[in-house]
Amino acid sequence: MFAVLGLRSLAVLTALCSVGFIGPLHAENRVLAEVRFVAHNKAEKNAGVWVDGQYVGYVKELNGDKKMLLLPGTHEIAVRQAWYHDEVQQVLLEPGKVYEIKLALTKDTRTPPSGPMGELKISANPNRAAVFVDDQFAGHVNEFDGPGKAMLITPGHHRLRIALPGYLPFETSVDLRPNQKLKIETDLVKGSITDAGALVSEKQ
Repeated sequence: MFAVLGLRSLAVLTALCSVGFIGPLHAENRVLAEVRFVAHNKAEKNAGVWVDGQYVGYVKELNGDKKMLLLPGTHEIAVRQAWYHDEVQQVLLEPGKVYEIKLALTKDTRTPPSGPMGELKISANPNRAAVFVDDQFAGHVNEFDGPGKAMLITPGHHRLRIALPGYLPFETSVDLRPNQKLKIETDLVKGSITDAGALVSEKQ
């Protein structure tokens, strides 16, 4: 456990382009639909967003130049945050329209781990990449890098995965002792948008 201190493929590609590769899409904006998120607290602002099973970024960054533009049609949009229940919606998007999602994440009733913990800091480029611990979404890199930022994790063996569409995923394992502090550093290598996989992790 850890604690946090339709043309479907083309539609997903459109979303990925809108959050990282702005350019030719501007001419097509009149036929695309925009999805906006209304977040009320830090947990919702830092929650990860998936479109049709593909991670596209976290809520707080999906605006301005990184606004989320999708092809019209039906899409599954999932919002995930550690220690909260997933929020999943099936949305029907109309051309040129704005669809607003008002988030209302509810806390998971599972009891957080107690006792001495290990501390894991993560530094990776790009820092918007998703972080998974033992196949569960834990957050994005920027949440665990910098002064006062880290992931508290139970002692023992854990699998760590850092992934972002358009880059080869980074995977490693860690063995943490109680009160041990460890830092992981990596630069993701660019690759196909398919290389990161679906990045979907269902909560256990």
